[in-house]
Amino acid sequence: MENLSDSDCFRKPANEPVALPSLPLGTASKINQNRVRLRGGCGSLALGVLAACFLVGCGDAAPEKPAVEAKPVLTVPDDVQSAADSLLGKETTVLLFGDLAKNGKQQFLAANVVPKSTKNELPGTIVTRAVVAGNEDGKWTEILRCDEHLKNQKGFLPGTPIGGVTGWRLAYEQDPEKGLALYFTPLKGAVDTHTLPIGIRWNPDTKRYQSLDRSYEHFLNEAASLSTAHSNLR
Repeated sequence: MENLSDSDCFRKPANEPVALPSLPLGTASKINQNRVRLRGGCGSLALGVLAACFLVGCGDAAPEKPAVEAKPVLTVPDDVQSAADSLLGKETTVLLFGDLAKNGKQQFLAANVVPKSTKNELPGTIVTRAVVAGNEDGKWTEILRCDEHLKNQKGFLPGTPIGGVTGWRLAYEQDPEKGLALYFTPLKGAVDTHTLPIGIRWNPDTKRYQSLDRSYEHFLNEAASLSTAHSNLR
């Protein structure tokens, strides 16, 4: 280690000697004594810094942050993915499959999901189209569709907007007894309209997916026209 000089403890401008302050006569020896003590203090400080660095370097390494657990990827059977692609095209994501309606039959929920980007910063799952399909005798058949409107095999579902919708926020939940419940919120472009979602659930009496009223407890019948379907939910 280099020996510390006076200038290490008393910083001075470049090319300029250190100027000592004017003091009364007879204090020179005291000044020299103070300089010696100060020089020793600087050396002790340097040794202390080195010792601290050594201790930090030799100590145990900081524990790494635990890795974030990845969400399990849904393994979709080939026949389910193939049926979804045939209904909505190749850019189709199967979101759920299984006994969704709790009726003992296989169904799947698939959608054209809009990826998150600077053009889509809306919260939730945003879709342009979605379908629910059921398996009857080994053949997949569409039983619910969401595109510009909400429809099942019998007509338009109450609550569907009269004007065509280009995007929906899709949410869903699975009840162990009632089965799958879907909630579609219409969007206007990239703007959140803050309207109430349209609830849809499997009706075991009619054996099809139907809209729910505003309490999300009672089923509503389908309508043959859009104007009737829109007014039924009011």
